[in-house]
Order: sequence, then structure tokens, then C-alpha cells
Amino acid sequence: MHYLDGSLFPENQQPLIITAAPYAPGWLPSDFPEDIPLTMEDQIQKAVDCYNAGATVLHLHVRELDGKGSKRLSKFNELIAGVRKAVPEMVIQVGGSISFAPENEGDAAKWLSDDTRHMLAELDPVPDQVTVTVNTSQMNVTEHAELADFRGTSRENPAIFNAYKEMTVPAQPGWVEEHIRRLSAAGIQSAFQCYNINSFESVERLIRRGIYKGPLVMNWVAISGGMDARACSTWPIWSVRCRMVRC
Repeated sequence: MHYLDGSLFPENQQPLIITAAPYAPGWLPSDFPEDIPLTMEDQIQKAVDCYNAGATVLHLHVRELDGKGSKRLSKFNELIAGVRKAVPEMVIQVGGSISFAPENEGDAAKWLSDDTRHMLAELDPVPDQVTVTVNTSQMNVTEHAELADFRGTSRENPAIFNAYKEMTVPAQPGWVEEHIRRLSAAGIQSAFQCYNINSFESVERLIRRGIYKGPLVMNWVAISGGMDARACSTWPIWSVRCRMVRC
């Protein structure tokens, strides 16, 4: 949906789909204590709040009680089951990174092993979607902000700041193809995470080769630091992205 000169009236545009991501593992509860839920009950309620505010897709991660992003698939199963019961109409999209947050201060911010990420195809209850990163890319989430933006948060700590500054997204072709096969076999949609135009091209080739057969769900990740942060202001790219999204 666009509100630009020359845009169609809202009633003639494609439906607006809002995705909420309230569980991002990249922040600690002390950074935004009013916004980050910890207990399972509160995490489920956050999904309800997002749905009531107009979101129809929930990008799902899970937190442990200590505030760290959970790497336990049993916790994912518990949250998915809770959200399904509380808001059955919501599309549940599990973040394929599981949790890239550092375990301890000074640790690297990195995604889990290929085998661990493949296990997302075994979640029960089955989510609607799991995000699939296409092509390995740098994911420097600090580049698009000023140091002052992190003042008063955990990312003000140089060790944590550098952990996120040096992060990359591993997504080799062999892993992507195997991940898609496992998700498709489980009846889970692949929600492709595209960072540059070559990611779009790679997805097209996956479809042409019959590795992925749809429906096509694509997300343009615009966070700078190795990815195309201009997507929101680049009309041709953004319009293609909007036409291709189907939930």
C-alpha cells in the first residue's frame, strides 16, 4: 500500500498486510522493559496485542525468563501452541535465525548451525511460515544508526556493539535448497528474506528449477550494513516487492 503522488486510492490497492516482530532477540529487556515480554503468558499476550492493533502476521522468536533469546525448540512449540489458541487467525512466521544474540558479553553474534536451523521444519504445532535467508550476506545492524541512538541500551557496550557490527547471515545454496525441501515436506511456507536484487534472482531460479513451488512470500530486509537499506525509498524495487508478496 502506497501513499505517494500517483498512487491508486487505498480501496483500489492490494490489501495491506502488517507483520509484527515483538520478540527480536537483538535487544535485552533492560533496553525496553515496557515492551519486551518474558513469561510465556506475556509473550502470548504480546501476540494478542499485535493482532488487536492490526497485525495479521507474527514474526516469532522466543525468550527465556532471563531475557535471552531462546534456542530451545520446546519453547517455540509452547509459544506457537499458545498463540494458535489465543489468536487462531494470525499467520505465524518463525524467524529462521532462531536466536543470533550473543550468549555472553563479548561473544560473537552469530546464527546457529545448519542442522539446528533445519530442525525448525520439525516444530509442533506447525507454523505457517519459516523465514529463509537467501545468499550469505553481511548483517551489520549498527551501520544505519548513530552511536547516540544506542545510548542507554545494551548495545552501548563496545563488546556487544562489535558483536552485532561483525555479524553475517550464513545462507549457502546447498543449505537453502535443503531447508526449502524440509519445510515444504512439513507443509510450511518458505518466507524468503532478500537483501539485494541477487536474492530475488536466486529465488526465481529456485522456482524455475522446481525446488520451490509456492506460494511466494518475500520480505525485503532493509537494514543497511551489507543489505539494501534504500528499498523503502526506491520506488521500482519497492513496488516489485509489494506485488510479489502473497500471504
